[in-house]
Amino acid sequence: MSETAARTVSLVVVDDHPVVRDGLRGMFTAAPGFEVLGEAANGVDALALVERCDPDVVLMDLRMPGGGGVAAIAELTRRGARSKVLVLTTYDTDSDTLPAIEAGATGYLLKDAPRDELFAAVRAAADGRSVLSPAVASRLMTRVRTPAADPAGTALSAREREVLVLVARGTTNREIAAELFISEATVKTHLTHVFAKLGAKDRAAAVAVGYDRGILG
Repeated sequence: MSETAARTVSLVVVDDHPVVRDGLRGMFTAAPGFEVLGEAANGVDALALVERCDPDVVLMDLRMPGGGGVAAIAELTRRGARSKVLVLTTYDTDSDTLPAIEAGATGYLLKDAPRDELFAAVRAAADGRSVLSPAVASRLMTRVRTPAADPAGTALSAREREVLVLVARGTTNREIAAELFISEATVKTHLTHVFAKLGAKDRAAAVAVGYDRGILG
């Protein structure tokens, strides 16, 4: 048996649904070579848990009340955390996959992935290797091969796109600030840039342009 195969991989599970967390904990606890160090129900609690437990891998959901996954991934990257993040979610749209990967996720799987595929993905993530579900890989490849529709100089940054996605979901500035771990003033600055780049005069217009240009999927 190789050293990689014999090594126990430690992980934490981040998901807002208790049933999902229980299922994943049971699955990995029953499998040899894995150790579940803890669980969190949102991105904010995940940051504290990762800092306390220092796992090899973080299994991260994306859309969670009280702190989303993308913002948590970005913050872990900013902090230089050793843990690798493997996104495990039901969403495979551009507005979910691209920000997560740009934020620093090592891999991206959908929750319908077979158990053995999930085990292999966690081990690969622990080794620093990227793992993408076929649907996500195809979507990213299409995005890379398709020229951006935005005129030069008007493409949104990853953070600006995150803010626009949250605006499209009806999130207030205060809620966006909490979700992305930034101040309300910074949110307003990002929105100003978004409005200018999209030629929009308000939030509704920015969302409409975002959908029209494919920025919001």
